[in-house]
Amino acid sequence: RSERFSSLFSGSAAPGPVPEGVIRLYSMRFCPFAQRTRLVLRAKGISHEIININLKNKPDWFFEKNPFGLVPVLETSKGQLIYESPITCEYLDEAFPGKKLMPSDPYERALQKMLLEHFSKITPIVFKYFVAVKDGQDTTALKAEIAEKFGKLEEVLSKRNTVFYGGDSISMLDYMIWPWFERLEPLQLKESLSHTPKLQRWMEAMKEDPAVKATMTDPQTFKDYLQLYLKNSPEACDYGL
Repeated sequence: RSERFSSLFSGSAAPGPVPEGVIRLYSMRFCPFAQRTRLVLRAKGISHEIININLKNKPDWFFEKNPFGLVPVLETSKGQLIYESPITCEYLDEAFPGKKLMPSDPYERALQKMLLEHFSKITPIVFKYFVAVKDGQDTTALKAEIAEKFGKLEEVLSKRNTVFYGGDSISMLDYMIWPWFERLEPLQLKESLSHTPKLQRWMEAMKEDPAVKATMTDPQTFKDYLQLYLKNSPEACDYGL
């Protein structure tokens, strides 16, 4: 695995073709969506290189990699491009050997996708909450909404009576939702989990996973990055380097 830490920005030359036997990930060090893909690459032990993109000052050529201009994007040595985080993760799981992260049972697979759909409604609220706190607005309603959605995730673990969403070992859904839980502390949402003991236990178990450990960002570093990001600073993506 090789990573070019400092990000490419507007005016940076496009990187050359992807070497044989490696897959390239266009990422950003603090992006939770790109972290999903990094988790799967690590968990499956896939040989990869990472190129970070400055999302506040994107190079023009990056839109040829993904017309939406967002990370994550995978590029193969054949020049094939895959974007949108759930799609990149599913692609890696199907295209590469090793432990399958998606369940083999069709219903279990569908269930993970449905839960991911539920979870995708949480991510914008979490960010909205953080901005509201920063602006000194009343966050009671947003907080209640987040707690209610976490309650749903708690219910699933209670019903299944397993540590992880995929059973006794980590599955795709666990990795797909983890990046936001990792950020609860810097987003000042830690107490949203006060009534969800199963989710708390899940978080502790996730922190022991090698892929999670390898991709984790220190909460203070993330906090400092967010301050810059909210100011639209082009320095945000390279914070701490």
